[in-house]
Amino acid sequence: MENHIENSLRKEFQSFILEKDHPCIMAKTMFELDTFKLKAYPEMGSKETTEKLLDDLENYLENYDFTSPEFYSFIATFPKMEIATEIEYEELLWEQLQALHLADETDWDPDVNSDPSAPDFSFSLLGKAFYIVGMHPQSSRQARRSPVPCIVFNLHWQFEQLREMGTYQRIRDTIRQRDKEKHGSVNPMLSDFGTSSEARQYSGRQVSEAWNCPFLRKELEKENG
Repeated sequence: MENHIENSLRKEFQSFILEKDHPCIMAKTMFELDTFKLKAYPEMGSKETTEKLLDDLENYLENYDFTSPEFYSFIATFPKMEIATEIEYEELLWEQLQALHLADETDWDPDVNSDPSAPDFSFSLLGKAFYIVGMHPQSSRQARRSPVPCIVFNLHWQFEQLREMGTYQRIRDTIRQRDKEKHGSVNPMLSDFGTSSEARQYSGRQVSEAWNCPFLRKELEKENG
């Protein structure tokens, strides 16, 4: 039953990315080459989901080919969840990321900052930094309006590889231009790593300068608890 659901979801996401000509050319390439892992889970933030998701991410990393230049992302979907607003999704997203962090026994990736207000912050799990892309049907951005609520885990390492190859800026500019052509504007939350915290980009909701990330590192949560 689980495989049937996930196979159906793969087709829905392939249609969303390919048939609707998604502005992200990296996502299009990934779906054309079938270089992604998609899994379905119950509600976001639950103990059951957190344990299973962490296990699946560990398996994903164990099987990741770090010698390949191809993007290979992990997509956690939540097909049974109904999201009413962007704020609701944002709260659930950070609740899930917080739960994963607390369940993770490995150290934070030393190449990125664990302070979500820092410009070089990136979320870390199992010792690896991830750029998180939150997507759901109620998103105000068409590019984030996925068939069902989901969380895309993109290894931060992939973007660093693009920078080393000298192709990052060209790909970034192409994606932003396609986004502007298709949706009328570039996502105002987007910024390059190191200029402002990427935590502001994760949920897809446009947030103000006064927005505070709800994520707490383990040591700070202990102090506040």
